[in-house]
Amino acid sequence: MLATVNAATLHGVCGHPVRVEVHVANGLPAFTVVGLPDASCREARDRVRAALVSSGLSWPARRITVNLAPTGIPKAGSVLDLAMAVGLLVACEEIESESILDLAFLGELGLDGSIRPIPGVLPLVDAVEASGVVVAPGNQPEAALVTTQRVLGVGDLRTLVRALRHEAPWPTSVEAPVRAEPVEGPDLSDVRGQRVARFALEVAAAGAHHILLVGPPGSGKSMLARRLPGILPDLDPVDALEATRIRSAAGEDLPPGALDLRPPWRAPHHGSSAAALVGGGSRTMRPGEVSLAHGGVLFLDELGEFAPTVLDMLRQPLEDGTVRVSRAGGSAEYPARVLLVAAMNPCPCGGSAAPGGCRCLAVVRARYVRRVSGPLLDRFDLRVGVHRPDPSDLLSGGAGESTSEVASRIRQARQRATDRGVRANSELSSRALEAAAPLQPAAVRRLEAELHAGRLSARGLQRVRSVALTMSDLSGRDVPLGSDLVDTALGLRIDPFRSEGFDVR
Repeated sequence: MLATVNAATLHGVCGHPVRVEVHVANGLPAFTVVGLPDASCREARDRVRAALVSSGLSWPARRITVNLAPTGIPKAGSVLDLAMAVGLLVACEEIESESILDLAFLGELGLDGSIRPIPGVLPLVDAVEASGVVVAPGNQPEAALVTTQRVLGVGDLRTLVRALRHEAPWPTSVEAPVRAEPVEGPDLSDVRGQRVARFALEVAAAGAHHILLVGPPGSGKSMLARRLPGILPDLDPVDALEATRIRSAAGEDLPPGALDLRPPWRAPHHGSSAAALVGGGSRTMRPGEVSLAHGGVLFLDELGEFAPTVLDMLRQPLEDGTVRVSRAGGSAEYPARVLLVAAMNPCPCGGSAAPGGCRCLAVVRARYVRRVSGPLLDRFDLRVGVHRPDPSDLLSGGAGESTSEVASRIRQARQRATDRGVRANSELSSRALEAAAPLQPAAVRRLEAELHAGRLSARGLQRVRSVALTMSDLSGRDVPLGSDLVDTALGLRIDPFRSEGFDVR
């Protein structure tokens, strides 16, 4: 006897449909799982048997073969437990095959017959080839975010069997609200002084330009960075669903039954490994911090303390917006379109270039600064030196512009980018940037001088032009771009270490 059950498996951040084929035949009692299962997937034979017996259902003393098709895709974890159990019951004629024709089953089985939540249920539900899907009650709100399927939450195997036999009604499905309740973050008006750094932060948010803040401890670098998500516009529903899918695949807790439209914020520790930051893993590949920040902000505090080899792995994701991880057992691709914000001290002791301000030897300062490679530094569109604020600004200065005021200007600038067919100006291709940001003759001569002097690379030229276009959008000006905007964009792309007086490059 043969039964086929719809299910799905997770690979990277994407779900793949799986057909669980269960064959029961005469022969020595055995339970074999084929189709590239990993160790935890093969262990399902013990969980399924205990769950059936605990639920008062019979276990056949026959030869059971489970095939997970297609066989070329690795299957990992316990997500297929429930599908195997249902397939076995159908093959043994405990359940009619017609009752599962348009249903998929996703869940881990407990030894007592309970159906437990699984990680990554959102991309899994999105991948199943059925109009209805059965999951654990704990996964039901998250699964309901995918509105193309009817989501049924069932707590245990006994209740599921009664529903499939039409002996009891199905539990009611849930509807996911459009978005979660907004959480108030820190306000930009708390920052006193720092006029240049505040302006650079606004430009970074408006054009999605990567920004590096360099300054001594206590100058406000982290304070500025933590206020960046508040001035970013909300994600559209498509991007929000993609960001939620990545968090689901990583097994993170999500807001109950809600699609969060606010851009994500990730701030990994400087001791993070390459796999933690970029993604991957030796056995089960999972998204890293740069993918978990997709659509939002990745904040790297104490940039100079990260391992140089780990930092250099960010170069390709920052350029392409995706992470491609290859292992002997397969490969995966993760979305990684982020706004990178980094902060670091000018030297290990955190002092300044003023006499007596820095206690580091020149060779120590040079080694510290060179932990950030030139190619990575070139990917920061904005590089700003942050100095300690003036005492008068701290003690008697008034509050600056609030987050809501700055966010309003950024939304208008983003709308102009949307009219060009991109989310932000940093996504414009070279050809599109040529058409969207023509230069006045004086601006062309200024950029030519920087290129001839070797202070600007070809990539840097495009980034300067894109930043100048963003500043034009913020001020409501029209093209062509003048030399004043180009000069300001170049001024926000200085080598912050030389601006502190440490000429170590």
